[in-house]
Amino acid sequence: MKNISLPLCAVICLASNAAGQAQPLPSPDVQQIYQRLLPEIEKIPAFDHHAHPGFAEDPDIDAMAAPPDASEPVRTRADNPELIAAARALFAYPYHDLSPQHAKWLVAKKAELKKQYPGTAYFDMILDKINTESSVANRAMMADYLDAKRFPWVFFADSFMWPFDDTHEMGRNPDEGVYIPLQEKMLHRWMQQENLTKLPAKFDDYLSFIDRVLQDNKSNGGIAMKFEVAYFRPTTFSDPRKDQAEDLYERYVSGGIPTEQEYRMFQDYIFRFLITEGGKLSLPVHIHTAVGIGDYFDLSQSNIMNLESVLRDPRYHNVIFVMIHGGYPLEREAIWLAAMKNVYLDSSFGELSQYPAAFKDTLKMWLETFPDKITFGTDCFPYNDVLGAEESYWLGAQTSRTALAAALAEMIAENEITEVRALQLAHAYLHDTAVGLYQGRVH
Repeated sequence: MKNISLPLCAVICLASNAAGQAQPLPSPDVQQIYQRLLPEIEKIPAFDHHAHPGFAEDPDIDAMAAPPDASEPVRTRADNPELIAAARALFAYPYHDLSPQHAKWLVAKKAELKKQYPGTAYFDMILDKINTESSVANRAMMADYLDAKRFPWVFFADSFMWPFDDTHEMGRNPDEGVYIPLQEKMLHRWMQQENLTKLPAKFDDYLSFIDRVLQDNKSNGGIAMKFEVAYFRPTTFSDPRKDQAEDLYERYVSGGIPTEQEYRMFQDYIFRFLITEGGKLSLPVHIHTAVGIGDYFDLSQSNIMNLESVLRDPRYHNVIFVMIHGGYPLEREAIWLAAMKNVYLDSSFGELSQYPAAFKDTLKMWLETFPDKITFGTDCFPYNDVLGAEESYWLGAQTSRTALAAALAEMIAENEITEVRALQLAHAYLHDTAVGLYQGRVH
């Protein structure tokens, strides 16, 4: 953890009497404590543990895409007026609405800045504006307009679980008709990377192919692998034997359609194989654990607690797991998974789907339970040509910093911690804990 450099007099003035019993209600000076904390928290350079940086027209921002007309919570809709505040903060947007005529100004301003900041300089400039040191790029492939030193890459691993004829998989509901073909596309891109024109006939050769992709992606700057598997199937994973998966692979790789039960068994083996290889290669495993987009996302089948049998499996004690989005809206249950020494939570999306007043309660509960196991993320994503990743970066960062200050202020006012300790926790959440996971692989 970083040292907090405060003048001695400030340390003495900031320290509250944390001795004795914590109180159930905050003291009357909680607002004043918040006002003292927030400027200090805003000075902390952040490490954004989960984001999808890029321009709206870039197809590699994610390994999947939202289905048409997907429902969105109100705060993540493109008409959220807070995004106007973001545009004003980042680009000096002179208007108070996003009428089509005024939106043209914003599009033109961004185009002007892209010329002024060519190559990787544009998104570096955006990070500077929101005081973010680095932002993890969850992307299908990296873009040449992102600075690898500031945007470490997390690549997607789901596609290895879909090597067969996916007719049944795509037919389960309209959302899967969008998602599954993108997994097939991703698998073919990994094949092209390894100079394969078709999948190997033998299962051991398929596993070797997976290993080569993981190793090459790590060599190309990948710091972790990511699963979005909750979008495609339940997150309960059985533990099949290798010979069972081998039989299914060699039976269906050249044709035929597996039953849903057969496909799930094969996927269960590959999922666990990928986790095992992640441990061998020191590649942390990121897993989407929150509610998702689309009308057919099944929250009951993707419940974060379904993963408990995997996370608590002693065979994976050397694997670092990051529960992306912190299990939201089951974040209270999720924090207890962080009792495992190798399990961490990322708070992204929670701070976009909730307003600061609600997100403050989530952070406070986490900080009071396992404060050393939680990390900051924005889940930034380009909404469209007008409201892009830039504005969602700002919204995620602002919500997180203000909610963090409010949570810590209440903890101080309830006699749980001192202000010095609060700033240590702020540094850990915004930067130090996540950076420590990658042992020098991020800058």
